[in-house]
Amino acid sequence: MQGVFFRASTAQRARSLALRGHARNEPDGSVLVLAAGAVAALDQFVLWLHTGPPMASVTSVDVEIIDPATMDWPPGFVAH
Repeated sequence: MQGVFFRASTAQRARSLALRGHARNEPDGSVLVLAAGAVAALDQFVLWLHTGPPMASVTSVDVEIIDPATMDWPPGFVAH
């Protein structure tokens, strides 16, 4: 999934939901998004990711649930 300003828009949406994590481009052209926060906020975020910002082209969203204690999370949400 990717499009115009996708990572920046993703970070903005995540911050509005008080999520921590990051979004970064992958070598294959996809965007990897890791997020932690309240379950309800994460659910809203995943729904948003299926569409993304205007002009984005989202072809698929894969969700994997991980133990947040296994990650070193940034204090907010950043776009790399």
